[in-house]
Amino acid sequence: DHPVVRKMLDELDLRHDGRRLLTYGTRDDADCRLANVSQTGHVTTFDARLSARVAGSERAIERLELPMPGRHNALNALAAVAVAIEAGLDDDMIRNGLRGFSGVRRRFQPTGTWNGISFFDDYGHHPAEISAVLQAARAGAKGRVIAVVEPHRYTRVRDLFDEFSSCFKDADGVVVGPLYTAGEQPIEGIDNHALAEGIRATGQQGVLVIDSPTELIGIVRKHGRPGDMVICLGAGTSTEWAQALPGWLEDDHARMAGE
Repeated sequence: DHPVVRKMLDELDLRHDGRRLLTYGTRDDADCRLANVSQTGHVTTFDARLSARVAGSERAIERLELPMPGRHNALNALAAVAVAIEAGLDDDMIRNGLRGFSGVRRRFQPTGTWNGISFFDDYGHHPAEISAVLQAARAGAKGRVIAVVEPHRYTRVRDLFDEFSSCFKDADGVVVGPLYTAGEQPIEGIDNHALAEGIRATGQQGVLVIDSPTELIGIVRKHGRPGDMVICLGAGTSTEWAQALPGWLEDDHARMAGE
């Protein structure tokens, strides 16, 4: 599907230099094509339609189940299906392998629950990744989707400010934490408060700013509802927030009960 990859295929003439080459995606001319994608909760179901180049004759492996939400994850699984076919695995092995997949660390990884609220950790830190994660969460959510983002690098936020500002459309609320510097020096006018204003300017409701991750305790206690999903997004310390939040809330609840 990616235009740069398609251009490489044409310009480098990769199909005609003796190497085995297969493509996957959603376009009709892909050798392994994604079709009939649906999502129930956190399970994504899809068909893998295989060309004659892959399977000897055109056929489909239907109703494959992946215990991860999102079309983007189904596309990743489709690539694994193409490799499995090339390796000689039969359809049942492929089906069982996908169904038993336990996920990838820091990709929509559950970290715990508190008071009916579910917490997740995701490595998404680019606007396209964030948008895909939130779209997948929205499709499987029973309650609201709350995004907690740790923006990554001053230069990235500066250069992609508009994209960051508009990538939270599938979230019911957004909490913007301090930037993860990744060793960069601060840039004047680029911080979590500026980004929050940019997100609000798109019409996004429920945008909050924190300067310390422990502020999330009070925010979740005040605004969280049973059935909500809280997703911590970022490539820096946000994974620590996601892992710690359920315990922080339990400890805070016990402390308040003892007062």
